[in-house]
Amino acid sequence: MTSFTNDRGLDRRSFLARAAGLAGALAVLPVEAFGQAARKGVLKYATLGLDTSDPHRHTGSIAVQQCYAEALTSIAADGSVEPFLAESFEMTPDGLTYRFKVRPNVKFHNGEVMSAADVAANFERVKTKVKGGWLVSAMKRVVKLETPDATTLAVTLQEPYSPFLNLLSELWILSPKSEGWEETIKTPIGTGPFTFGTWQPKVKLLAPAFADYWKSGAPHLEAIEFDLRDGIDKSLALRAGDVHIISAEREAAEGLEKAGVATISGLKDSTWYFVAFNNRKPRKPFDDVRVRKALTLAVDKAAFMNFVGGDKGIVTNQIVTPGNVYFDKASHDADAFRKLDLDQARKLLADAGVKPAEHVIEFVSWQEPYAQVVVQMVRKLGFKVNHVALDDIAAQKRLGQYDWDMNAMASGPRSDIFLRYVRLMSDGPNPVLWGGIQDPDLDKLIDEAVKEPDAADRKATYLKASQRIIEKGYFYVLGHAPSLIAIRKGVKGYDPGFTWACHWASGGVAHTTIDA
Repeated sequence: MTSFTNDRGLDRRSFLARAAGLAGALAVLPVEAFGQAARKGVLKYATLGLDTSDPHRHTGSIAVQQCYAEALTSIAADGSVEPFLAESFEMTPDGLTYRFKVRPNVKFHNGEVMSAADVAANFERVKTKVKGGWLVSAMKRVVKLETPDATTLAVTLQEPYSPFLNLLSELWILSPKSEGWEETIKTPIGTGPFTFGTWQPKVKLLAPAFADYWKSGAPHLEAIEFDLRDGIDKSLALRAGDVHIISAEREAAEGLEKAGVATISGLKDSTWYFVAFNNRKPRKPFDDVRVRKALTLAVDKAAFMNFVGGDKGIVTNQIVTPGNVYFDKASHDADAFRKLDLDQARKLLADAGVKPAEHVIEFVSWQEPYAQVVVQMVRKLGFKVNHVALDDIAAQKRLGQYDWDMNAMASGPRSDIFLRYVRLMSDGPNPVLWGGIQDPDLDKLIDEAVKEPDAADRKATYLKASQRIIEKGYFYVLGHAPSLIAIRKGVKGYDPGFTWACHWASGGVAHTTIDA
């Protein structure tokens, strides 16, 4: 079996034996004797919102829940899987069974100790009571849950499923006694360093520290106040000292850094940018792959990525960045769209018998400046462009009508590469950004990759899927840039992780302090 564990130096029996010998002396010492400072300060945090009080039903807002609800696994800063509420885990060679050693003596916020049976109940809840959540399809693959003792959980799948451990980093474990367990959870009872306190939807969440958190000495803060408002000037709020940690666009981040009020860092995974075409109901001539290639050749990738990412922008045709295990340098180097080539674009249009002046591109995007950059670039070929820029919900609705031709979009960090590919499948969740691809052969390749236990063979299969996407002209990757986080001076111990998570096994808000 493949095993994963945290090296803790002492085994539990040795640790307990030594601890027992010191118990009497330690009991009479003040807190300061342990070197543990009193919790102080309220960290004010403003990145993404919170779309539901039920962590099992989230639709993509994954930057808040982790402070009060933890998972069996976590994504480390390098993208690898690390144990979290699971002390260790192992997988059988056939990829069918996972055995988790649940961390002992972890308390829920109601004071009760978490057991393997509680963890199993969370698997069962997502599998049977949640519809449309991100993890529903993964949980449907679970055919058996066994809890031979209070700290052991064995999970058996119907077939190998390579993203499983990564996806479990978003299966947040809650007490089955959480209010609304049978329907929609209203007050989640988790195990995190902070509790689900007072929530005002789209305004704020105040999360007080949990005194009995299982990590000794953590958290260091009294509470976190999450600012959940849309449309506020976060950079102005940070300058004024009204917030400590924010997500920031490049220009705002550079201004804060130049002013000396914040340090700038980025999520370890990237946001990837792309142009996509209507694949569900394409209009002529935009159903012709030659036209799609021509439009993409009109986009100056280097200039575009410099606009969105500055010196941190990466030009590539891959859906992951260099350094990621799934990155393929040969395909990256062979990118036919790396450089602007208007002459080749015009040749392709001529070969297709297309006169750009006779056609209007229905172009849909979010209300983002980078979309206008693409629009101006493709206009150089002579096309008229009707650019409709919408807010998030309206854009999703319009894209789902499939009455458009082209878009320019972006998609953020994910805990596993499958969460990028799944949206390209015929029955994938929220496929509209990529034009609603319907391709059984592509579905088969992605499905084969998901079922492949061998990492090298899985990478090769995902690469075949990527090559098919390029050949068919479904969409074209422009490049990547990190999502930027501005951290106000005086905040210590916080560095962004792989995804938007505010708390993970080896970092995040549990380790953060702020100056008085």
